[in-house]
Amino acid sequence: MFETLTEKLQKTFKKLRGQGKLTERNMRDGLREVRLALLEADVNYKVAKQFVEDVEQAAVGKRVFESVTPTQQLIKIVHDELVRILGDRTVEIRMAPSPPTIVMLVGLHGSGKTTTAGKLANMYRSKGHSPLLVAADVYRPAAVDQLRIVAEQVGAAFFSKTGSVSPIAICKQAGGEAKRNGHDFVVLDTAGRLHVDDQLMTELRNIKDALKPDEVLFVADAMTGQDAVKAAVTFNTNIELTGVILTKMDGDARGGAALSVKRIVGCPIKLVGVGEKLDAIEQFHPERMASRILGMGDVVSLVEKAQSSIDEEEARRLEEKLRKQQFNLEDFVEQLRRLRSLGPLDQVVSMIPGMAHVKGIQPDERDLVRVEAIINSMTIVERRNPNVIDGSRRRRIARGSGTTVQEVNALLKQFDQVKKMMKNFSKLGKMRKAGAGALPFKL
Repeated sequence: MFETLTEKLQKTFKKLRGQGKLTERNMRDGLREVRLALLEADVNYKVAKQFVEDVEQAAVGKRVFESVTPTQQLIKIVHDELVRILGDRTVEIRMAPSPPTIVMLVGLHGSGKTTTAGKLANMYRSKGHSPLLVAADVYRPAAVDQLRIVAEQVGAAFFSKTGSVSPIAICKQAGGEAKRNGHDFVVLDTAGRLHVDDQLMTELRNIKDALKPDEVLFVADAMTGQDAVKAAVTFNTNIELTGVILTKMDGDARGGAALSVKRIVGCPIKLVGVGEKLDAIEQFHPERMASRILGMGDVVSLVEKAQSSIDEEEARRLEEKLRKQQFNLEDFVEQLRRLRSLGPLDQVVSMIPGMAHVKGIQPDERDLVRVEAIINSMTIVERRNPNVIDGSRRRRIARGSGTTVQEVNALLKQFDQVKKMMKNFSKLGKMRKAGAGALPFKL
């Protein structure tokens, strides 16, 4: 996400740094390029214009030109302004004072409401809640079956009604069902349309009035850019949204919707979908996102991902192995699997400061699959003591994994490099504090 914008911003700041002295003139030239980059990223014109004006005013007011590091000061101002238009602070789902919490999802066809309903249920079930998914879309063919399948996949309860039951009646009955069976987190998957119409808005207003949900969240496909923002404005005017969920953020290299929606609609982005899997949803953090846009990475999110993939017992076991220099290929492949569990590799790399767009380090998921295949083709003895792997063994391993001897050699060399690197860690406690549940190696 934001790949195009990040590249253009980094080029602009690199150009400013190369000019030696920052003046009001070359700053304005640079900010003109920033505005063009925002517009090319499909950011709303008014938002882009105001953004540049605010940055320029702040730079002049803070006497950036007299600073020892003027370009760095300017980047800091741009970062702060990005945080401001993204929403200033993290806004979580509002929980009801007394259960159940009711979340109403609204949006157009194809925005990903049903999948998002499943992701929400999965997220809150992992937090100890008992979610109930409600099929309130009685118009789209197979909508009910789709939500039922999603509910089964995430282990959530499911509620629907057959026959000519109105969506309002379904939602009311679902509220009673939740209270009777102790479901404390209810997600209403409402109907969408190919376009906004009066019938849709009337139905949604009636559901909202009847159930008084704690959240009314507009689900928008980030890849539709400003069309998503315009639709959000219409929904907000008619039913008063409490927040926005942007889906398919992993597929949008521009990110204009994310940078426009808060300023134009007035509602905070609460969550973002970052993949097709039902666990690919994240809390939206404006400050972290601003850092990623500027290529500064997002270490906090990376640490959180890593910490969730390794427990204390596993960390202690790995620490002991490293201290005794017993780290072997079995441990290596296990760390590979943990690395893959953090999410798509390009997203993981984008969270490392300065690494998002460095040429030559973009990872390929196929490399991980190939490495795992090579290790799986080894015997237990070979995995635990790679020193026994001679020429004939390498040829056999290559045949068994469908790779070449050169690739097997490259893996063994890389493993040796990782072992040497790991010796630099005197204590694994340092790694745990850094959230190192997966090894920091490059394929």
